[in-house]
Amino acid sequence: MSRAEQPSRRIVLTAAVAAAAVGAAGPASAAAPAAPVPRTRAPGGLVDNRAWTSYSDWRTGSAAGTRVVRGARPGLVIAAPAGTADYTDPHTGRTAAWEYATWTSPVHRLPVPATEAIASWNAHTPAGTWLQVELTGTYSDGTDTPWYVMGRWASGDQDIRRTSVDDQTDGRSTIWTDTFSIDDAASGLRLLSYRLRLTLYRTPGSRITPTVWRLGAMGSDIPDRFTVPASAPGLAQELNVPRYSQEIHAGQYPEYDNGGEAWCSPTSSQMIIEYWGRRPTAGQLAWVDPSYADPQVCLAARSTYDYQYAGCGNWPFNAAYAATYKDLQGVVTRLGSLTDLETLIAAGIPAITSQSFLKSELTGAGYGTSGHLMTVVGFTADGDVIANDPASPGDDAVRRVYKRSEWENIWLRTKRYNASGKVVSGTGGVCYLYFPAHPSARQRKALAAVGVR
Repeated sequence: MSRAEQPSRRIVLTAAVAAAAVGAAGPASAAAPAAPVPRTRAPGGLVDNRAWTSYSDWRTGSAAGTRVVRGARPGLVIAAPAGTADYTDPHTGRTAAWEYATWTSPVHRLPVPATEAIASWNAHTPAGTWLQVELTGTYSDGTDTPWYVMGRWASGDQDIRRTSVDDQTDGRSTIWTDTFSIDDAASGLRLLSYRLRLTLYRTPGSRITPTVWRLGAMGSDIPDRFTVPASAPGLAQELNVPRYSQEIHAGQYPEYDNGGEAWCSPTSSQMIIEYWGRRPTAGQLAWVDPSYADPQVCLAARSTYDYQYAGCGNWPFNAAYAATYKDLQGVVTRLGSLTDLETLIAAGIPAITSQSFLKSELTGAGYGTSGHLMTVVGFTADGDVIANDPASPGDDAVRRVYKRSEWENIWLRTKRYNASGKVVSGTGGVCYLYFPAHPSARQRKALAAVGVR
C-alpha cells in the first residue's frame, strides 16, 4: 500500500485529557454468557500469517549452533555457539563480545503478495542474553531484498537496549520502525516470499540461552481506502478486562517517551495480560516509586520501550512483552472487520487495535490522535464497540462505548485527512492478539477463523 505518511505508534492527543471524559459510558456489566462463535470471513486475499511454533516447524529450518527443545511448548535454544561477535550498543556506546547461534526459516511463499510485513516473536531472554530477528525476501520481479533487521530485543534492559534499526532501505522497500513496506505500491511491486533469520546471543563462556517459542510474520496487501463500510452486528457480549488509564502516569518516568501520556500501547497490553490472570512479581516492580498507582503499567512501558524509536509503541515489542508472562503468546496481525473481532470476543479473546482519527470522527472520545491503541472488550446489543480506552482521566473512566460505523472506519482505513487537510496514513486494521500458549478448542477455532494459529 502506498502511504503519504508512515504510521506513528506514538499517541499524540490534540485535545485536553479532561475532554476525553465526555460521553464515557457507565460501569461495565458482568460478562454475558458465552455466545456461539459467529460465522466470519477470514481476511483471505489481504492478510497472511505464518508462524513457526511446533517441534516439526523448528526442524524445518536451517540451524547453525541452535537446537530444538521438546516439551509442551517446543522452543529453540543455543546448543553450541556458531561463533563470537562484537556488538556496539548505539544507545549506550558499550561494545561487548557475544556468543551467537542462528536459525533460518524455510522460504515462505506468500499467498498474499504483500506490500507490508511485520514480524512477531515470543521468547525468554534471561540476563546475559538477547536476540535479533531479520527478514529477507523476493520481489515480484524476481530480485531479492537485503537482510533487514526487524528488531534487536531482550525482555530486560541491563545487557542491551532493545531497539529497532533506522535507515534500512534498498530504494524499493524500507523498514519503518517495525514494518517492512514497499516504497511504491502503485508500481505493482510486491513481496512474494520471505525467510526469517533468528540470531540468539549470550555472554561468552556461559551456559545460559534464550528460548524462542514462536517466530513468524504477517504479510498484507490492504488497498488504499478512505472509508470502509460498517459490518452488520452479530454479537452482544462483554469480557471482564481490567481497566487502566495511561493518563494517571503523566510525568512518571519521562525517560520512557515522556511518561504516561504516551503509554497507550503498554497500558493496553497490561490490561489483556492481567485479563489472562498474569501479573508481575513484587521483585519486578521493586524499582517503581511506591507512591505510583498501577505500577505494573510503568513496568509495561519500560519493558516495551524502543530506544531508537524513542517510544513504547513498537508493535512486535508489545507482543513480545506479553509473551514474557507464563504460557502466553503474542502476535501482531491485521483483521478484516468488526465481525472478526466479534469472533474473538465470543471465544473470550480481547484484542488491542490501532487507529488514528480527528476529534470529530469518533463521537465521545473527546480527542484526536495520529496514532492510538485501545483494548476491545465487547459489543453492545446494537453492535457498538465497547473499548477500554487508556486515554481517559482515570481508571474508572476507561470503559467507553463507540459507534460501530465510526470506530470500524477509523480502524480499517489506510488513508485519512489530518487536521491540516493533508492526506496521511491509517493503520489498516492492525491488531495485537494475546492468548494462551495452549488455547482451548473454541479459542483455536476463533483464532483460525481470523488467520492465526
